[in-house]
Amino acid sequence: MSGEDAAGVRSFGARLAEVTAARGPLCVGVDPHPALLQAWGLPVDVSGLERFALTATEALAGSVAVLKPQSAFFEAYGAAGIAVLERVLTTTRQAGALVLLDVKRGDIGSTMAAYTAAYLADGAPLAADAITVSPYLGFGSLDPALAQARRTGRGVFVLARTSNPEGHTVQRARNSGGATIAQSIVDAAAECNAGAEPLGDVGVVVGATVEPGEVRLDTLNGPVLAPGFGAQGATAEDVRRVFGTGLRGLLPTSSRDVLRHGPAAEALRSAAERARDSLASILP
Repeated sequence: MSGEDAAGVRSFGARLAEVTAARGPLCVGVDPHPALLQAWGLPVDVSGLERFALTATEALAGSVAVLKPQSAFFEAYGAAGIAVLERVLTTTRQAGALVLLDVKRGDIGSTMAAYTAAYLADGAPLAADAITVSPYLGFGSLDPALAQARRTGRGVFVLARTSNPEGHTVQRARNSGGATIAQSIVDAAAECNAGAEPLGDVGVVVGATVEPGEVRLDTLNGPVLAPGFGAQGATAEDVRRVFGTGLRGLLPTSSRDVLRHGPAAEALRSAAERARDSLASILP
């Protein structure tokens, strides 16, 4: 299977492989947390949100492979915040970076189909290159998102083994076959990616702060979003410890550790460059 389907639509996996080869495999979050707005000397209102989000996007989208806006921080301001998010999506695409919209949606039936239409359909105001989704109503509940992403050349990142302590009870529990729930999610994603070249479109989220060996990723054939790098405590050596070296599609994520260097655009770019360079020895 090539990176383009019969209709000429380029797959997300192919586009991700291309942009990370050119710019390095790093994802930077655009998280307009109120504390960060205050640290930048901005008011915690829509005007501060707009200045923060667009400053960060304009500074980073021309050099970073993937930007990951956290939708909740925009939604908190209502319609005006969503309008800012739309501008972030457009600005990112125009500068050549991919947009991974962090929405963590997960529902069933027509509701999941509606989420899918909002984020993965061509022409939707909030359409992104990929979104995060939750499989904890059953992996099959994600079918509308998987199908739409396949049709439109977009991707999904499925929560598998997150680093928050609250996730341990569910994600480390074992199913009737003896596999952990986290591993079963990775295995289901791997089935979706079978035969894809150069990389499948169904990624998983595995925290860079989890214990090494908790999940096997060697058969995934898809991207791995690894949050926790930087301000959440994971170093480049921790990324190496958890994921080994040479894992295809690994996409470490840093948010606050880059954003705290703003609002100067050059300082933001330099921080992202340092983060990317620190990972060079462990990424293919």
